[in-house]
Amino acid sequence: MLRDHRILNPALLRALASAGHTDLVVVADAGLPIPAGVPLIDLSLTPGVPSFAAVLETVLASLTVDEVVIAAQSADSPADATLKRLCADLPTRTVDHEELKALSRRAHVIVRTGECTPYANAVLVAGVTF
Repeated sequence: MLRDHRILNPALLRALASAGHTDLVVVADAGLPIPAGVPLIDLSLTPGVPSFAAVLETVLASLTVDEVVIAAQSADSPADATLKRLCADLPTRTVDHEELKALSRRAHVIVRTGECTPYANAVLVAGVTF
């Protein structure tokens, strides 16, 4: 369920608005494999644009999130500080990167950023506003 309306991209807005409780929304770096059949919104423009941080922050401001799933390998990576800062107030579960990729196979949508930092990925479990 949406909480905010600052997103201009109509495909992203539509995907987030249609996410139901427990649907998975993946915010991904440019290198995460996209499973066949999973809807993709590719925002990548050039390396680093848009950044993982900018997209994750915007999606988190817009979508009600029950939980964030991140890869254990992101610890001590350049993405670690971003994940800790933006997800500090949310329940966070850590899984192996291979499990994160497996989770992405059942995502409601994957949002690809231009981020070229390893392990800059987050699986958001959609919540409800009530």
